[in-house]
Amino acid sequence: MFISNKLEKLIESLSRFPGIGKRTAQRMAWYLLSQDQNFALELAETIKTTVQAFKPCSKCLMLSESDPCPICSSLMRDTDSLCIVESSADIQVIENMNEYKGLYFVLGHLLSPIDGYGPDQINAAALSQRVAQLMPKELILALKPSAEGEATIHYIWEIFKDKDVCITRLSTGLPFGGDLEYSSSNTLKSAWERRYGV
Repeated sequence: MFISNKLEKLIESLSRFPGIGKRTAQRMAWYLLSQDQNFALELAETIKTTVQAFKPCSKCLMLSESDPCPICSSLMRDTDSLCIVESSADIQVIENMNEYKGLYFVLGHLLSPIDGYGPDQINAAALSQRVAQLMPKELILALKPSAEGEATIHYIWEIFKDKDVCITRLSTGLPFGGDLEYSSSNTLKSAWERRYGV
């Protein structure tokens, strides 16, 4: 079947979403084309305005419409703990537990030299600066249990091991290679409560 360049580009763009393969992307593309044009155009406009509205918080690097973000600017948050996550989406997952009241720092990526993600790409310098400013009692490494996650945990531990701060990580229970956002609330809550020193 002939697919035009424009449709192929749309399919390729949709297939970049996590968990979306080429076949699913094709179905999504054809669905968008088969609907009333207003639906697709409104969706495109919503994506555009939302993406343009969100920028990294200057303190924690979470994507937010305000700077500082609502969490960093809140006087109700506990400054004694700093939770380090890979992405802004991970913060939403942790907030949904209603267990944690501290602050966050978003790495943006996990260490993966083969993919071009080194210390600069995970904002290691900004993390060190944030820790120096806050002087938290605990650093919680809420990173996924994968080869990249383990490498990142070890790297962060090396940076702060001689500092006066307790470094903990989530307990087992999360599947190796799994993302926080795909974990059930109960699984994440259990891993959170049983976190241990690195």
